Amino acid sequence: MKLLCYSLSLFFAVSATAQSKVDSATLMKDVRTLSEDKYEGRKTGTRGSRMAQFYILERFKNIGLTPYNGTYEYPFYFQFGGQRVMGTNLYGYIPGKSNKVIVISAHYDHLGIEKSNNVRDTVYNGADDNASGIGGLLAMAAYFKQHPPEHTLIFAAFDAEEAGLQGAKAFLQLPPVTVSDIRLNINMDMISHNNRNELYVCGTYHYPALKTYTDAVAATSPVKLIAGHDRPGSGADDWTNQSDQGVFHGKRIPFLYFGVEDHPDYHRLTDEYSRINHSFYYRSVQTILKVAEALDAANI
Repeated sequence: MKLLCYSLSLFFAVSATAQSKVDSATLMKDVRTLSEDKYEGRKTGTRGSRMAQFYILERFKNIGLTPYNGTYEYPFYFQFGGQRVMGTNLYGYIPGKSNKVIVISAHYDHLGIEKSNNVRDTVYNGADDNASGIGGLLAMAAYFKQHPPEHTLIFAAFDAEEAGLQGAKAFLQLPPVTVSDIRLNINMDMISHNNRNELYVCGTYHYPALKTYTDAVAATSPVKLIAGHDRPGSGADDWTNQSDQGVFHGKRIPFLYFGVEDHPDYHRLTDEYSRINHSFYYRSVQTILKVAEALDAANI
């Protein structure tokens, strides 16, 4: 009986340690804040987008990310809908023991405000798409700041994903490090809303060496981590180029993309904080962090 009690105590101690890697209160606060009406749907080039930038910048500073060239802000321009639009990427890094780089990314932009002549303007708040990815990025940055990594980790909040992956394109056109030093992109886009406890990891079809690590985490993951949605020829079911990881893949940089399948609130006004699955979201971020830890410890 004493041995059993000791084993149970050890199990719960280890479980508590694993769970403490992610601060659930801060995680939820980040998503709730970024999906509030006052951020006006975070559409690129708008007042709401700038407010979101201020929030993320403050979080970067509080976490202690190191800026490149004294700034976290990197404006860029692109054509969209016949207009020249300015977007702003936000990124900083945690130095590793190696110059080899892993870019951990999520986009912070969404669809903005729907104008109407008859009713009050309505806001596409984008809680799952993609305040959830930014929340995960910030949680992972906070963890690795306290647990120095082997690789140098860049934490990139990309703008203008909804306008055609423009932020990721701008990042790789003028990267802060040599492109050949970027060994992996871990991208998060919609990781908080699934009723079946299913989180997909896309990219192992193209980069099968990564499957060893995702399978190992999946074996004990608190969510069902499923490899898929990356086979060529599968049409809309192939997510390879459907978020910012596609730009890295185009440069032959291996990637893992974490996300859920489309749900009824996708790109709808109902994508609100109240609609995300809070416990699933917390477990998803834990799972992605475990994959990131495993790959950071590996010689990739």
